[in-house]
Amino acid sequence: MDGQEYLNQISAGARPVKQKKTGGLGGLVASPIFKVAAIGMGVFVVLAIIGSILGGGGGGVEEQATRLLLHIDNTATAVKTYQPSLKSSTLRSHSASFGSVLSNTSRDLAAYMEEKYNYKAQSADKTLVADATLHQDELDSELFNAKINGILDRIYAHKMAYEISLITASESKLYYATRDDALKEIINTSYGSLENLYTLFNDFSETK
Repeated sequence: MDGQEYLNQISAGARPVKQKKTGGLGGLVASPIFKVAAIGMGVFVVLAIIGSILGGGGGGVEEQATRLLLHIDNTATAVKTYQPSLKSSTLRSHSASFGSVLSNTSRDLAAYMEEKYNYKAQSADKTLVADATLHQDELDSELFNAKINGILDRIYAHKMAYEISLITASESKLYYATRDDALKEIINTSYGSLENLYTLFNDFSETK
C-alpha cells in the first residue's frame, strides 16, 4: 500500500454517514414537539367543552336569565291563547298546570332579575327580544294552523312537550352557570314541576 492509498482509506473512514431524512408530515408527526403540542391541544379542547357545558355556552348569567324569562313569558302567552280551544279536558288540565308553573317562575325570576340586575322588560336587549319573538311567532303559526285544521290537541301536546324540553335545558345551563342560591332555588322549583308536566304532554293521546 503506497502513501496515497493509505490517505484515501483514512479520508473514506472520516466521511460523515448520511442520515435518512424524514420529510413532510411524517417528520412533523414524529417530532417530540409536535406530540407535546397535540396533547396540549387535546386537553384544551376537552376543557373548552366542559367549560361550555358547565358555563351554559350561552352568554353570562344575566343574558341566560333574560333569554329564559323571555321564553317563559312567550310560551305563557301561547298557553293562554290556545288552551280555551282544546277539546280534551285532560289536556286543558295539563295546560292549566303548565300555565301556572310558567306564571310563578316568571314572577320569581323577574323579581330576582330586577333586584340583581335592575331588569326592566321594556329595556331588555333587543337582540334577545328579537330571537324570542321569532320563536314565539313560529310556535303561534304552528298552533294556529293546527287549530284551523282541527288537530290542535295533538299538535298542542307535542309542542308544549317540546317547549318544556327547551325551557328545562335553559334552566339546567343557568343553574350550573350561577353560584347564587336564590336563583338556584327558583330554577329547582320550576325544573321539578316541568319534568312532571313534560311526561304528561309527551304521553298524551287523543284516544285515551
